[in-house]
Order: sequence, then C-alpha cells, then structure tokens
Amino acid sequence: ATRTGGMMRASGDWGQLHSRYDSLLGANLNPDMPENRWMTLARCRIWAIFQGYSRELAKDCLQSFMFSYNNAGRWRFHVPTSEGKYYALDLTLMLASHSNQVRLSITRPGKNNNRERMLTDDTPVTLIIRPDVEDRSFHETVKAFTGPENDWPARIRPHDTGFDFFLSTGHTLTMDIGSPGRFVHEPEWQYMVHRPLEATRGLDPASDLFSPGYFSIECAGGHAVELTAQVINGRTPASNEWPSLAFESGFTMEQALVQALDAFLVDRGPDKSVIAGYPWFLDWGRDSLIYCRSLVELDRLDEAQAILHLFGRFERAGTLPNMICGEDAANIETSDAPLWFFACCRDMLETSGNTEFLGQDLEGRTLRQVLLDMARSMETGTPTGVHMDPETRLLFSPSHFTWMDTNFPAGSPRQGYPVEIQALWHNALIFLEMIDPGKGWHRKADQVRQAVETLFWNETSGYFSDCLQGDGPASRAVPDDALRPNQLLLITLGVIPPGGKARKTVETCLELLVPGGIRSLADRKLAVPLPVAHNGQLLNDPHHPYAGVYQGDEDTNRKPAYHNGTAWTWPFPVFCEAWAKVFGEDSHATCLSWLGSMKHLMRTGAAGFIPEILDGDFPHLPRGCDAQAWGVSEAARVVHKLSVRRT
Repeated sequence: ATRTGGMMRASGDWGQLHSRYDSLLGANLNPDMPENRWMTLARCRIWAIFQGYSRELAKDCLQSFMFSYNNAGRWRFHVPTSEGKYYALDLTLMLASHSNQVRLSITRPGKNNNRERMLTDDTPVTLIIRPDVEDRSFHETVKAFTGPENDWPARIRPHDTGFDFFLSTGHTLTMDIGSPGRFVHEPEWQYMVHRPLEATRGLDPASDLFSPGYFSIECAGGHAVELTAQVINGRTPASNEWPSLAFESGFTMEQALVQALDAFLVDRGPDKSVIAGYPWFLDWGRDSLIYCRSLVELDRLDEAQAILHLFGRFERAGTLPNMICGEDAANIETSDAPLWFFACCRDMLETSGNTEFLGQDLEGRTLRQVLLDMARSMETGTPTGVHMDPETRLLFSPSHFTWMDTNFPAGSPRQGYPVEIQALWHNALIFLEMIDPGKGWHRKADQVRQAVETLFWNETSGYFSDCLQGDGPASRAVPDDALRPNQLLLITLGVIPPGGKARKTVETCLELLVPGGIRSLADRKLAVPLPVAHNGQLLNDPHHPYAGVYQGDEDTNRKPAYHNGTAWTWPFPVFCEAWAKVFGEDSHATCLSWLGSMKHLMRTGAAGFIPEILDGDFPHLPRGCDAQAWGVSEAARVVHKLSVRRT
C-alpha cells in the first residue's frame, strides 16, 4: 500500500486474477488523501523463449514466493530446457511508498559451480512481457462491448520502449522498459476473464482485459530487466520511494504484526488516517480509532496524535465521521466512533503521563474542549439520535450504528442499548472525570455500571445481554439473550471487576472461539427472536439466526451471516485480553498461545496480514477483506501488552 491509499495486489501464483480487486497498480488519484482506487495495470503475462520454444511463467515452474512488508514480492521460476537443463528467473515487484508507481525487475541469476544443470550465462533467453490494462473504479468491471473495444485502442501512444495509455480520468498510465528493450504495438483483448472469488460473493465474475502490445528483451545470465509503470497524480515522485530489496524472514509474531501495521497508515494532508481494509475499504472512523489504540500501546504517540487531530477536527454536535471518502465526511451514522475517540485519548493520557496533547488546537477548539462538547452533546442528544437515558445514564444507539452495522436488510439492528456502547461510555465518563474533575462524571459512570449489572446480566445463562432492545427508556427495553463477544469490553475497559461475573462471562464466551477469530453469535436457539428480512421476505429462522458461512448474494446471504455467526478477527484479541484480566499474569502464556492461532491466517490470503472475517463453521475459511486494519492492530496491541508485562 502507498501512504495515500493506493495498492498493489499481486497473486502468489503469478499472473492469475482471482478477484476484480487484484491489480499490480490500483492507483489513488488524489495526491493529498485517500479517495478511490483506480485499476490501471491488472497483470503482466510473461513468456520466456529459448531455442524457439516458449514457456509461460506460471505455477507449474514456480519454485518459491517471498514477500516483504516494504511493499515488495519476489517470485523465482525454474524454466526447463532440453537435455535436463534449466534457467532461473527472479521476478521482483515493488510499489513506491508515496506515489502510483510499480517496478517489475526480472533477473536471470548467473550460473555457479553448484548448479551444473543451469544454462550457461552467455546463452540468451528472450522475454516477452504483455501487460493487461484497465481503466475503471475498483468496484466495477470492464465490458469491452460497452465502448472500450472501440475506444481504448485509440488511447495508446506507443514509443520505442513503452507506451502511454490515456485514462478516462484525465491521467495517463505510462509503461517503459528502457533500452535495449523494445515495445511492440499490438493491441489485443482478453474476453470473459473469470474471477472466481467474485463468484462466491454472488457478483459478476467475468470482465475483459485490454493489452496495448508487448515488451521484448533478451536476457543473459547475470543480467536484469526493469519495467516501470506509473500514473502521475500531481505529486512528483521522489527518488527514495522504492523499498529496500531485503526479504527478511524469522520474524516473531509480534515483529510481523508491527511491520504489518504500516500498510494501513496513510497521509491525509498534515494528519494521519487509517485504511480500514484492503482491497475495498477507505477511511472509517471506528476502525481508525481502534487502530489508534495499538499505536498508543506501541508508544507511537505522534502518529496516534495525528489521527486524533484529524478526527477531532470533524466533531460536530457529538458526532464523528463513520467513514470518509476523499473530502466527503458527511456519513456520521455511528454511535461508537466518538466513544473510541475517548478511549484513545484515555490511553494517550495513561501512557504519556501528561495532559499536554489535550491542549492542541483543532480549528479553534482545544482537544479537551472537543471532548467536553462531544460528551455533553451525547448526553442531550446528537443529530443522529444518540442520547443518554436520564434514569440509568445508559447511552441509546439507533439501528445499525455500531460496528455490527449491516442495513437493508438490517442483519443485526441492535436498536436500543448495545452492551459495548455502555462499556465505552463508562470508560469515557471515567476519563472525563480525570480531565474535568468535580463535574459529576464519576457519579454518572457509577450509575452506568450499576445499570449494566442490573439490566444486562443474565444469571441463568452466565453472561451479559448483548443489547437492551427498544426505543424508549432502558428500564423498559427488552434484554436479548444473544451470546456475542461485545460484552468482553465490559471486562477489558474495567466496567465490571475481574471476579465472578467476569469469570463466568469469559468462560461462556469460549464457545465462540475458532482458530484466529471469535464468532459474532453463538450457534444457539434464542428466546428473543432476531428476524432478518429483505424486501418483505424472511431470510432466516428468527429463533435460531446463526449462519456459519459467509458467501453468496450480499443482501440475502452475506448480510444475514455477517454478524450472526461469522467469526471476526478484531474482537478475538479482546477475548484474550479479557481472559488475562480475569485470570492474571499466570494466564498470559495461555492467551499468547491462543493469539498464536492467528499465524496461519498471516500465511494465507494476503501474505503477512490478517483478514477481516472467517466462516463460523469449519474449516473457518477467510472471507471479506484479506488485510484488515483492526484485525492486525488489535492483535499487535494485545500481543505487546501481554508480552511486555512478562519482561
């Protein structure tokens, strides 16, 4: 990923396209902030020709694949020739750090005495590299018959060593191989290229690809070929943007998680923001702020403060952006993003030991004033309908305003008083007492705690209700009996002490665990029904809404499953943190072992990263975004927290 939100998404089995989101260059065209990803260079198909025989570089001659957290990957191919000999080719693909540039280097390693079967260095091999290009937003597909078949060939401007392809956005994709290579202008289409992942999502799996021509160059042993592709977006590329070619190995899990964090942190003008997940998310409020807690835990306070500065400037009447797209921050339909903002600020205060950061200027208000304004607005009522119940001091949340935020259909509406909202609100009130003492904040926090223990606790089941459902006062709301992981924040944020109820809670939540994740709903029958309907059609069994597989059509299959049995990676470390809090330091090794089950997720999907979700049912296949910010950040935060306490 680039520091402005562009991405390189190349397949480990070189040249294959599994998803419409695969691309060697998904450019972010706004030089100042994440705005979109414009798919330009889908792939490069490569053939090596020796003695008139052509061999495509594909999985059947792929020897190894390595990746680097510095935006690079390396493929080694052993290409057989006659008489038992072979030659090796190393492909190294790199993405620039701050601009829309990729570089493909192809090296033919020289022969040495230990490799007698290798082709001699002075025998050249001809490389043919055919790029397939696109010109589309990353959620769309290309259909040649709709116009591109006639229009795109005229957009090519070829030259001796490359070409320019004029995009519909007004930008230009430029590719060049340099001398002594040459570019042969020979346009062709690949029709109905199948993307199998889209088929599992109930989306159109077929799209068309356009190739302006091919590059040709001879490569002897010990020599290298370099092909560059770039889309200029108004920012002049710097000379130091290319990553180091060191492909390190032997990381501990904590080291790998810390390295993985940087892929999501992006520049947004002078501030920082977080890409919620690759390949399709942009900046999300709650995701950025949950991620921010990891930066604080790792003592990266300047970066954390830059995120707080960004979101604090957007505060209006108790609201923060639910998501930001370019300069559009109008989506404020979230009850938890403002509360995670408080949680980050409390973490900052307790980590730094001083209150200086609260005095920073946020366009005319200090951060302290923003926090106080936000709390008072949430008490009296925000424009979005979030408000405090005057009797219990619990916080009301409209439907689909929490992280379980599917809508149309509302797969998990949770309108009323969700349990984690109360945990975060209590945490905010305790923090407000720290920075604004003597104003009654602590008394309100005590009322919230008492209401949680009185209204949410289900003694028979041994866990807390996930949500008090209803539109009115909390005392008349209906406590559901859904077993979900949200209640774990009551423990980690200190609402309930690590005693009997906390112990029962974490032991009951063991039922939700899968390797590397925690299910969003237990596979149990419910007394309080959860109907999910779309266009008047009931989609589930309201008294047994568990859905263990996340695939198929979005509205009728995936949304009903998204938070009703699908396992999530980001709350899994929260479970481990809660367990450690209940059972003490002697349990840290156990918790770290559980967290170690996430390693297998980092070895599949997006190499080195953690996916958004898994199927709740065995074999718990990864789904959704295959590189998710809060999955990585919460794992990094809790692994560090539990490890550092033992040293």
